[in-house]
Amino acid sequence: MIRSIIFDLDNTLLDFMRMKEESVSAAIDAMLDAGLKKSAEEIKNGINAIYEKKGIEYQFVFDEYLKQELGEIDYKILSAGIVAYRRAKEGCLKTYPFVHNTIIRLIKEGLKLAVISDAPRREAWMRICATNLQYYFDVVLTYEDTHERKPNPKPFLLALEKLNVKPFEAIMIGDWVERDMVGASKVGMKTVFARYGNRFGTINSGADYEIDSIAELIPIVEKEISYNESA
Repeated sequence: MIRSIIFDLDNTLLDFMRMKEESVSAAIDAMLDAGLKKSAEEIKNGINAIYEKKGIEYQFVFDEYLKQELGEIDYKILSAGIVAYRRAKEGCLKTYPFVHNTIIRLIKEGLKLAVISDAPRREAWMRICATNLQYYFDVVLTYEDTHERKPNPKPFLLALEKLNVKPFEAIMIGDWVERDMVGASKVGMKTVFARYGNRFGTINSGADYEIDSIAELIPIVEKEISYNESA
C-alpha cells in the first residue's frame, strides 16, 4: 500500500535551472553595464567553470570570478551583478505547472509527503517558501540532515524513518537518474522519473514510471493504491 510520496526539489517541483540561467544572465548584463571589460560569453564560461568546481549553490561565484579576471574585486561591478541576480531570481523562481494542484490532491488522498534535497538547508527552504510550498510537507530533508548526497541511502532511509513508512510504501519522484532513481530504487522504493525536468538528455531512466507533467503522478498513485488493495 502506497502511503507516502517523496519529492526531489530542484527541477522536480521547481524549475531551478531556468531560474539559475536567467539570473546569471541578468547578472552578466549588469556587470557589463558597470564596466566589466569582457564579452558576455567569456563571463558566462568563467562563472560556469566556478560552479562546476564549487557547486551550483556556491554563494561567492561573482567574487571569485572578479578576483580571477581582475586580480581584485571591483565592488561596483560585483554589487551590480548581485543586485541584478537577486531581482531576476525573485521573478524567475516558479513551480512547474500543476505542482500545487497535484500536491493538494495527494494530501486529500491521505498520503504523507516529503522532500529530499541535496541543497543546503537555508537555500532549499528559501526556495520552498518563495513558491508557497512550505505548508505541504511532513518532512523536508536537506544536505545538513545527513551530510550525504543522493544516491547515498542515508537521506532516503531517514525520510522513511521520519515518515514512519516502509520502502515499499513510498514512491520517489525526481529528475536525476543517478541520484534520485538509483538511490531510491536501492532502498526498495518505487520510482517516478520527471522527464519534464531532465537536463541531462536521459533516454533510459530505469524508473518504474516516467512522466512529462507532475499531474501524471495522480493516476500512478491511484494505480498503485488500487493494485495493492486488490492484491
